[in-house]
Amino acid sequence: MARPWVTVEAARRTAATKYSRSFGEWSVGRGTALMDVPLHPPTESGALADQAAAIAWVTSWRNAGLDDSVVWTTRRWASVGSQEIPDRLRLEGAAAIAGFARKGSQWLQIRSRADALLTQFAPGPAARTGVPDDPVAGESTSDRGNRVADAVQRSSRALSDLADIDFERLLSVLLWLEANPDSGLYIRQLPVRGVDTKWISIHRVLVERLFAAVTGHDSLGLALPPAQVRIRFLDPEYAPGGLVDVAVPITELADLHIQPRTVFVFENLESVVAMPPVPGAVVIHGSGYAVGRLSGIPWVSDGHVVYWGDLDSHGFGILNRVRSSCSDVSVVLMDLETLRAHRDLWVEEPSPNSGVFGYLLPDELVVVAELQRLGNVRLEQERIGWAYALTQLLQSAQKAR
Repeated sequence: MARPWVTVEAARRTAATKYSRSFGEWSVGRGTALMDVPLHPPTESGALADQAAAIAWVTSWRNAGLDDSVVWTTRRWASVGSQEIPDRLRLEGAAAIAGFARKGSQWLQIRSRADALLTQFAPGPAARTGVPDDPVAGESTSDRGNRVADAVQRSSRALSDLADIDFERLLSVLLWLEANPDSGLYIRQLPVRGVDTKWISIHRVLVERLFAAVTGHDSLGLALPPAQVRIRFLDPEYAPGGLVDVAVPITELADLHIQPRTVFVFENLESVVAMPPVPGAVVIHGSGYAVGRLSGIPWVSDGHVVYWGDLDSHGFGILNRVRSSCSDVSVVLMDLETLRAHRDLWVEEPSPNSGVFGYLLPDELVVVAELQRLGNVRLEQERIGWAYALTQLLQSAQKAR
């Protein structure tokens, strides 16, 4: 059975696919930019079966504007004599493939941007401007050049999507960071026009990847706003200056001289806010897997922690992290009894945690196994009636006295 004749548009789609897969490596001078496609021209019987279609097909390739990229061949057919027909398409070079794929403008842009980055950051000191040469110890110029080329190749799509002004800002940011790799400044303090916290947050992955390639540093050397913890002092005795509900840096909480009998850690912020006064207690918003940062607060890590999270695999994953950071941890409302009493409120957990929970107790591991056996169900913390939940929480605080 004869294969279908390859149309100009079908070949164009093939070129577009090849371009999309390869323009990153082509932009840094890697790979072979060659496209050689057999066109499967009609046989004599095929052409005679539909002469109009055969003529239109040949004409379309003749008018495609591809010049020598289309390889023509002479076929001698008994019924109609010698015929010149397109036999294959051979495109050499990224520009030719991009142009045929209608990606010529994008190719010129990404190649120009790749050249700008490689020229600025990949060559030796003689070719660079304004920045002292300070290669990573023990590293050759070619090593860094390869690393920068790798980063540009991996970032090619993001680079091609940047507006012109944002690419100029990217260059300026990289140059400044390279000259000041340990500035300790906040993003807002960067002396680069048009670059602010929002710009960095949008383009941070791109900036970090290219900066790491240029300098070998894992960090941008910028200061981060201090991590803050939301806390409510349920016992007025502990409230600094009478402040009951605050969000403060961990370092400041660590310096607070208190010894609460119970430190509640909840994953649901509304549950934190809803807690009534409780003698000898505080309640902290755990903030998911960031809960491990509580290890930096001595009166939490060394105190009695009562943890309450979603009754699902991630809730137990977070509990596992709490246990790895704190010495005395109990849980509430995360047992089989609670799970079974709220069967009508279960939902499916879309992406269960499949990690190893080395800090969970045997009865807690039983609950994890049951959640999985039931089809990775979850009971979200906020679905449990507040009156019932509060009773259990206050009882846990009583046990801590």
